[in-house]
Amino acid sequence: MPTDNEHIECVLDGALPPESLAPQRLHRAMRYATLDGGKRLRARLVYATGRLFGLSMTQLDSAAAAVEMIHAYSLIHDDLPAMDDDDLRRGKPTVHIAFDEATAILAGDALQALAYETLVRAEWPDAAKLAALRELISASGSRGMCGGQQLDMDAGGKTLTLADLQNVHALKTGMLIKAAIRLPAIVADADSDARAALDAFADDLGLAFQIQDDILDVEASTEQLGKSVGKDAAQAKATYPALLRLDGAKALLSELAERMPQHLSEFGDRAEALSTLAAFAVARRN
Repeated sequence: MPTDNEHIECVLDGALPPESLAPQRLHRAMRYATLDGGKRLRARLVYATGRLFGLSMTQLDSAAAAVEMIHAYSLIHDDLPAMDDDDLRRGKPTVHIAFDEATAILAGDALQALAYETLVRAEWPDAAKLAALRELISASGSRGMCGGQQLDMDAGGKTLTLADLQNVHALKTGMLIKAAIRLPAIVADADSDARAALDAFADDLGLAFQIQDDILDVEASTEQLGKSVGKDAAQAKATYPALLRLDGAKALLSELAERMPQHLSEFGDRAEALSTLAAFAVARRN
């Protein structure tokens, strides 16, 4: 039986336009950015949350593919010279290096559009499709991921309060992670108590994931992460180690690691996969 990672890889391969279809260069860039790499955390969150409600992977493939496409688009644009100016992602040259800057911009734009199209084509009730679209669009736009990226750039060289820094990353990182957890709840028409518990879990998970990212940028190597390290300090970015020092960031991460499983207690053994992903977000090294 394929793992969740292998499964979503096949789903994405089928959802992305083939390289043989014109415009071939654009489609090659989209596939280059999306396939053969990444932790697939967001897709795995979709499937793990779906298991709480007895949903099959097939029922959730559209949601898993859509969040991965949005994530891939965000990475393409984040790596551009006008943004973070990175030349390595997932252990290979970034899209604007492997292709060119204009193609990278278009590949990101096209992946965002394809994500929404993928949700529209899902075999769900129309009300669920509309709610899922609203959720993913909100998570991706100026009140979500894009807004968080702008706040992150604006914060360069400044000292933020902890609350301000958490707000930046709740938008930049946390909103798409929360969307990955909310989409299966929408499909399952989950009750308000279940949704509130999952939201609390998602908020802590998004924060933990970002804190660990910041710590790894200090402690890990390029070979371990498959991307450039040490850039946060070089660019004077607002990070948790910079604000709290490394020990303080690790202490906050440990606090979140203890708290996350508590949010899932009402789901019992059905939450095992989500708890495992939370542990991964805290402990990952590659």
